[in-house]
Amino acid sequence: MNLKNVGVIGAGAWGSGLAQAIARGGHKVQMWAREQDVVDGINNEHENKRYLPGYPLSENMTASTDIKEVADGKDFLILASPSLYIAPTAAQISDVPSIKSGETVIGVLTKGFVSSDDGPKLILDTLEDVLPECYKKSLVYIAGPSHAEEVAMGKLTGLIAASENPLNSIKFRELLRVPGLMVYSSLDVIGVQICAAAKNVIAVVYGSLDAVSEHSDVFGDNAESLLLAAGLNEIQQIGFAMGATHAETFTSIAGVGDLDVTCRSKYGRNRRFGQDIIKTDILDKFTDLDDLIARIGELGYLAEGAVACKFVHEIAKKHELKLTICDGLYRILNKEIKPMDFLQELLAQGSIGE
Repeated sequence: MNLKNVGVIGAGAWGSGLAQAIARGGHKVQMWAREQDVVDGINNEHENKRYLPGYPLSENMTASTDIKEVADGKDFLILASPSLYIAPTAAQISDVPSIKSGETVIGVLTKGFVSSDDGPKLILDTLEDVLPECYKKSLVYIAGPSHAEEVAMGKLTGLIAASENPLNSIKFRELLRVPGLMVYSSLDVIGVQICAAAKNVIAVVYGSLDAVSEHSDVFGDNAESLLLAAGLNEIQQIGFAMGATHAETFTSIAGVGDLDVTCRSKYGRNRRFGQDIIKTDILDKFTDLDDLIARIGELGYLAEGAVACKFVHEIAKKHELKLTICDGLYRILNKEIKPMDFLQELLAQGSIGE
């Protein structure tokens, strides 16, 4: 087996989970984290107690707070910073020698959109503006139904490696050919990115409905499946409006697979946020959606769906899309309507997802 040196920029749960899978396959992995306690925990105790507590990490993994050290000289580099920070983080490594030369193959785990003067931008488009010219149309986007906890444990997980450069997609497939992972290639980089970002919006609404269903004579499993199917339809509308190229992307693990696990899994942070909206009135401390995004760290976990919701709202306006579920969440988070009033509104309409 041809073992590789791999860098992972961002030591959150997903970055740590995939890094553990790669290290379990025998590769040498070095992670970058801002927090010294995270670095010390990985190096000394082989555990990321802040972001992935309770899951032992391979001795093939080390960590550093020096981002350039982690990025330089690697065969593969994986960017896993949250969407709010991905552009400035990538800018810090753009002058690293092995990045400037294009020797390192770069993959991306970040989900969501990035703000720009021209409206919401996709993650890869943003990175192509920051990284050296040699990475245009060569980045690999990695997504799929993949909660970090199960990936770290080695439980079977399917992933999509999407790139306009088929050779780079294949290289990542080979790197990720480790116990517990099955990886498939795709050329539909736009569609896969849209699925990864927009499913978090649907998952927040799903979590809210799930909380309501616990004590409801109206909402139950049937309603939740209705929401999931209607949500997938909205994701597909967004995808085609923004240039997705393959309808099968939305019926693959990148689409329905990732949406299903994000909505239904006990590990889902967006589902949890939706439940907290109903069970703990978590929105009471925020004045509107902008305030929520500015203070999102106060949630105690990262609900990417809240950030993505604002961008989806802008995309829907630009492309004149009717997105009942996504628009409803936007109005809830922006304090324009109460969650229960929105659900009653859906009942009065008699249909969603049309």
